[in-house]
Amino acid sequence: MSSARIFQRPKNAMQSGRARTMIWVLEFDPAEPQRPDPLTGWAGSRDTRNQLRLTFPTLEAATAYAEKEGLPYHVVPAPERTLKLQAYADNFR
Repeated sequence: MSSARIFQRPKNAMQSGRARTMIWVLEFDPAEPQRPDPLTGWAGSRDTRNQLRLTFPTLEAATAYAEKEGLPYHVVPAPERTLKLQAYADNFR
């Protein structure tokens, strides 16, 4: 049985706001390695669980789902936000 990973999405570098960063995501770890298809050369596997990405409003809801389904899981803590305080005048130094 494959395990699951629960995490919060970090803010994308192309985003100015923090939309969808408070959502918790449950993602399954790959059960088997990907291998190239002999005909096309594309990487893939028969494991379809790695295509699933479940979203939850809170960490408690995500862990409750994993426990209800009997999934082993690990929680990846959200990265700490660091503020880069800079004055407009610093651009002209």
